[in-house]
Amino acid sequence: MSMPRLRPPGPRAAGLAAAGAAYALVFAPDPLPAWALAPVHLLALAVLARLSLDARSVRQAAAGGWLFGWIACVIGVYWLYISMHTYGFMPAPLAAAGVLALAAYLALYFALAAGLARWVAHRRGALPAALAWAGAWTLAEWLRGVVFTGFPWLNAGYAHLDSPLAGWAPLGGVYAVAFVSAFCAAAIAFLWRENPRRAEPRQSIPAALAIVLALAGWALAQWQWWTPHGEPLQVRLVQGAVDQNDKFNPELLQAGLHRHLELAGTPTGPDAPAPELIVLPETIMPVFQDRLPPALWQAWRDLAGRQGSTILLGAPLRDREQGRVTNSVVPITAQTDLQALMAGRPAHRYDKRHLVPFGEFIPWGFRWFVQAMSIPLGDFDRGPARQTPFTLGGRQIAPNICFEDVFGEELRPALFPGKDGSPGANILVNFSNLGWFGDSWALRQHLQISRMRAIELARPMLRATNTGATAAIDADGQVLAQLPPMRPGVLGLAIQGTEGLTPYARAGNAPILLLAALLLAALALRRPRA
Repeated sequence: MSMPRLRPPGPRAAGLAAAGAAYALVFAPDPLPAWALAPVHLLALAVLARLSLDARSVRQAAAGGWLFGWIACVIGVYWLYISMHTYGFMPAPLAAAGVLALAAYLALYFALAAGLARWVAHRRGALPAALAWAGAWTLAEWLRGVVFTGFPWLNAGYAHLDSPLAGWAPLGGVYAVAFVSAFCAAAIAFLWRENPRRAEPRQSIPAALAIVLALAGWALAQWQWWTPHGEPLQVRLVQGAVDQNDKFNPELLQAGLHRHLELAGTPTGPDAPAPELIVLPETIMPVFQDRLPPALWQAWRDLAGRQGSTILLGAPLRDREQGRVTNSVVPITAQTDLQALMAGRPAHRYDKRHLVPFGEFIPWGFRWFVQAMSIPLGDFDRGPARQTPFTLGGRQIAPNICFEDVFGEELRPALFPGKDGSPGANILVNFSNLGWFGDSWALRQHLQISRMRAIELARPMLRATNTGATAAIDADGQVLAQLPPMRPGVLGLAIQGTEGLTPYARAGNAPILLLAALLLAALALRRPRA
């Protein structure tokens, strides 16, 4: 009995797999240079658009979209394996299976975009088909970012931070950039035909419109959507670079805390101004506040007094009276009430709102999966949607923790006055600990995400992280300064707070999502009969 022969993948599957692999590389510089991210993204997406719109059936288009998305997500978020295996001590096969399974789920949204676009665009001209592709892609991206708490990593818009298309972000956010980039990719697809002699002049209409959209994006990027607010703020960002295996080790815990304390108190140079604000990463206190000795909290208060600074640091808080535990940011000054802080009830705090599944809360039915990892802490309570910013010298500073800045819609409320009368934020600050992912793409991808939030909301974004990327980003999304990853250090600089609201800050995702939905509905209602 002979063994069946394995067939090599056909050219269609091979092309989709190669394009998906290329797609995974475009969400942060290295290995590709920054200038290449947008062109490679458009070409990779054009391959998917071409093969999807020309597919024999909706099913074939969806299958191709799934293959493309699965390859892209396996490569693009490979760093989740590091968190599960290297630091979560999950067996390697189970950790690898977890990444493959997550990628298989995320690829369903790529399949949805490809299949829906093929169904709506079948037997349509180039322009309707390109609009159908852009609409379907945008809605699928949005669904991926909201269903089951959302996983909007690898959104198409992040590939275009250094391209003319970034100018659309202040108008419609990252989903507007995704819409325009998907349309441009479809336009490229319609220029690529098997038989150029059979190409129709109308097939070049999407390409002409894509050029107009790119030029409009460039023009929009020249517009300054913000005005300065107050004097620049003197800031010190601290990067402790404490290894995750050391951070929660009881024998090394004190050493990690003292490293952060020493870095935060680094003497300024003779001509350098003292920092008004010192920012330390997420959960630099790796245990609940009431498990730390009062002398340690006193040391932080003394440091704030000596520096004349406000210190913002990440700490898990436990309020035994209310039975609440939160992943929080707390301010420390020379006047901080340490008794209230140690009780888990500081006068002012920020509590993380958007919690990470499996890391900060356990989805129903997955406790067995979390128990297979040795990740400390556990189920946290959520903070409210709008929390009062911290006030410092007339500037309003709004924190967000870890991957909360992946959700631009959720950062918008901080820019508006609160019901308590507090003014909107002038500066955004991200507190992260990406030490779970080693020196991987996650660090650089997250920096790109923060840049997009700065452009969308016309606010500077400060980033204090454990291992990187610790950086300061201005209100136009440009990185002003950055620390090398995986090394301890401090970054001192002046950051200009801003005010003014972009169209995106005012309206959020609704306009671009409504546009995409209306386009698809109009095209679907007028589908040619088979």
